[in-house]
Amino acid sequence: MPVLLTGAAGFIGYHLAEALLARGERVIGVDCVNDYYDPRLKAARLARLERHAGFAFHRLDVADRAAMAELAAGCADVEVVVHLAAQAGVRHSLVDPYAYVHSNVMGHLVVQETARRLPRLRHLVYASSSSVYGASRELPFAEGDRVDTPVSLYAATKRADELMAYAYGHLFGLPQTGLRFFTVYGPWGRPDMAYYGFARAIVAGEPITLYDGGRLRRDFTYIDDIVVGVLGCLDKPPAAAPGAPPVRVLNIGNHRSEAVSTLVALLEQALGRRAVIRTAPRPDADVEETFAAVEAIGRLTGFAPRTPLADGIPRFAAWFCDFHGIVDLGKNGG
Repeated sequence: MPVLLTGAAGFIGYHLAEALLARGERVIGVDCVNDYYDPRLKAARLARLERHAGFAFHRLDVADRAAMAELAAGCADVEVVVHLAAQAGVRHSLVDPYAYVHSNVMGHLVVQETARRLPRLRHLVYASSSSVYGASRELPFAEGDRVDTPVSLYAATKRADELMAYAYGHLFGLPQTGLRFFTVYGPWGRPDMAYYGFARAIVAGEPITLYDGGRLRRDFTYIDDIVVGVLGCLDKPPAAAPGAPPVRVLNIGNHRSEAVSTLVALLEQALGRRAVIRTAPRPDADVEETFAAVEAIGRLTGFAPRTPLADGIPRFAAWFCDFHGIVDLGKNGG
């Protein structure tokens, strides 16, 4: 089954590509390899993927209409598109809002247009985010909850993606599944995310900032569980129903809300050093808690997250130390 995968050099995209290649699929990877975080990490992921004969890479921006049209012309046999390319990061959307509209809105539109012109396409799966739940206080977050109170531009762009998907399902019968990812972490992860930044600071003996004293809570989801969930969705495109287009959104999370202070304690234990902690008020773009209801994806695919934070963080820390050449850290711990 040929798969067109955008964001192939990214964290989730890399792991998903590895899994698809391992099961014998042909993967056509797309990524612009921007410098939002260190491109060397993205290059290292790509180098591992390019060892596989079934992987072909195209460096381009998904918002580039001409480039995507040219790519699509050579992908007539593609049956599934997985669209993970996006400008990530909640707080960075306060710094460079235009990048989010370019990548997440225009990019998503171009992928929709590309997908609907692929003659053999059966399913478009795209990345949404738990951020769409915004200021909701109903826990756990469920797919039927209202999602009209975004607290960041990033969240607003992801909700816009869901609405565009609905429109394209209605207008063109394009089968689509949006996956609302909840705080994905693990080896080969994103350096802009808190757990990675905390690890860097702890190793360097630099302070970390915990908002509201570390009382914020997140549904931390290990990358291997995410990949299993995504793979489970690929072969199950939604069908149209009377008065409803063939589109859906699904949560994909660990179904467990844990304090950020717990994350820090696990990193301290795994890295063999104590964190230097500062506290600050919660930024306006951050929510107090996330917690995923996962019954819908469970019914569809059998998805059941298997990796608690206490197991996932040591695995991340081992990779982190290996990738960054950190040795004998525990001997220097305080």
